[in-house]
Amino acid sequence: MYRKILITTDGSAVSSKTACAGVAFAEQMKAEVLVLFVAPEYQYPIYVEIIPPSYPSEDEYRAAMLRAGQEHTQDVVDSCAKRGVPCEALTAFAESAALKIVDVAEKHRCDLIFMGSHGRSGWGQLLLGSVTNKVLSHAKTPVLVHRLIKEPGSK
Repeated sequence: MYRKILITTDGSAVSSKTACAGVAFAEQMKAEVLVLFVAPEYQYPIYVEIIPPSYPSEDEYRAAMLRAGQEHTQDVVDSCAKRGVPCEALTAFAESAALKIVDVAEKHRCDLIFMGSHGRSGWGQLLLGSVTNKVLSHAKTPVLVHRLIKEPGSK
């Protein structure tokens, strides 16, 4: 049914659990995986006349985010390798993570976007929830939203 599944990750523990569920789903479907980490675009400091010397250059920032993307997607790549699921990892830069997810799914001809209902905790959870909602409202590609169920006694 699905040949290529886009799995998103933000590097959080919740996102990693969702990604593992996505890999298991891809294995069942005999599909390949494209795992995606979306990094924010570089931001120049505003309201300062001189950029502080400790502020990273755009090249330094991009290199750091590419390393972070590789670290965040590595668990999914490893999980795919263990299960024999073909996998490719991608780090992309965008102002809007949701719109980049939709764009990547279309450009890479993914049949399904697999993502969590929420990622980080606290305010970050609310923010990532809004990313999921935005993907749902903009995607032409089907979206499977994975929701982690809390185990009894866990916080």
